[in-house]
Amino acid sequence: MPFAPLARPDRAIRTPVKTPETLGRIGTLEVRLARNFKEVKKAQRLRYQVFYEEMSAIADAHTLATRRDADPFDAYCDHLLVVDHASLKRNKLGRLKPEIVGTYRILRQDVADLHGGFYTAGEYDIQKLIDANPGKRFMELGRSCVLKPYRTKKIVELLWHGIWSYVLRYKVDVMLGCASIEGTNPDAVAGQLSFLHHNARAPEEWRVRAVEDRYVEMNRLPKDAVNSKEALRSLPPLVKGYLRLGAFIGDGAVVDHQFGTTDVLIIMPVSELNTRYVNYYGADAGRYAS
Repeated sequence: MPFAPLARPDRAIRTPVKTPETLGRIGTLEVRLARNFKEVKKAQRLRYQVFYEEMSAIADAHTLATRRDADPFDAYCDHLLVVDHASLKRNKLGRLKPEIVGTYRILRQDVADLHGGFYTAGEYDIQKLIDANPGKRFMELGRSCVLKPYRTKKIVELLWHGIWSYVLRYKVDVMLGCASIEGTNPDAVAGQLSFLHHNARAPEEWRVRAVEDRYVEMNRLPKDAVNSKEALRSLPPLVKGYLRLGAFIGDGAVVDHQFGTTDVLIIMPVSELNTRYVNYYGADAGRYAS
């Protein structure tokens, strides 16, 4: 989603609160929150590598110069990291540091309220949903990416273990955020969009509509004209993972020309999550606890 920076990203970022404890571990892989600005910058470089070098995002001059995917939201978000302690990279001081191989950006409602709202509000009218649920705590997920050699079930599980630990820690009630399908031509992904519309659209009480000037109709094919098996196969792994968790899909897609994607809104009330997955990670997030 395009965003007009409020300030230069590298100047806007402040050091996150130190959180040294791990949120989970599998072998040499650890999931935890970024501890300082240097680690946030490493996450931004990973995002640049995936979004701009591997995928189709279009970089401005500052992004090209820094080789980091950064925006002002990074300053007050928490950054979930997967760190591989078996893959050491030498930093500018010549010291060997474990490589960051996966990341997720997390923004809690109480923090968003202090800084002008959620990133997702630029694409979807989420404020109506928040206002309709005054007793619930919302949390935004975004900027998810994993280094190509690490795109395995194990990494996905570890990331979700970290998210589940975070949800429990902050007593989050609803997770939301945009997920992307590659390409900016909705007709080229009509099968995927129509499948999501017919099979995963949020019930009325959780439904959120794309902002009017960016709204793209997802109901592009009749239900009986959708090859469900092919559509499901072609959906991005992240979207399929959300569906398995029990996520709902918002009303309407949004074309993001900067990132070369067509975005859909993911809505995951914690109370509606698939109990099989909740039990898998543990009611206390104990499955991969160190």
